[in-house]
Amino acid sequence: MTDFENFHHDLNELVKKYESDLGLKIEEDLEHDIIKIFGTKITSLARAQNGLNDVTELAHATAEHHPYWNLLSNCSEIGHTILNNWKKSLSSDDVADIEWALKEIN
Repeated sequence: MTDFENFHHDLNELVKKYESDLGLKIEEDLEHDIIKIFGTKITSLARAQNGLNDVTELAHATAEHHPYWNLLSNCSEIGHTILNNWKKSLSSDDVADIEWALKEIN
């Protein structure tokens, strides 16, 4: 067993101990050594924002070293603007930011 597999096993035992009291939800991608743990306060919007943060980090980390960085970076910025305003209307500044990002993609 690898160290990550041992960690995964121990984590599962810990989660079993608290799962019913905390309403934990676990998602795993063991092929890539990824384990996500969500509590009861997680919402679809919060999950989307969290995942988009990972996309934005990739876009910023690759910078100009990948042919798709500009597309990914501007699309993720549009996504952030939309998700940050999910429960309210977009302001004129928000719309202007989205329009600017769209122009940058082309």
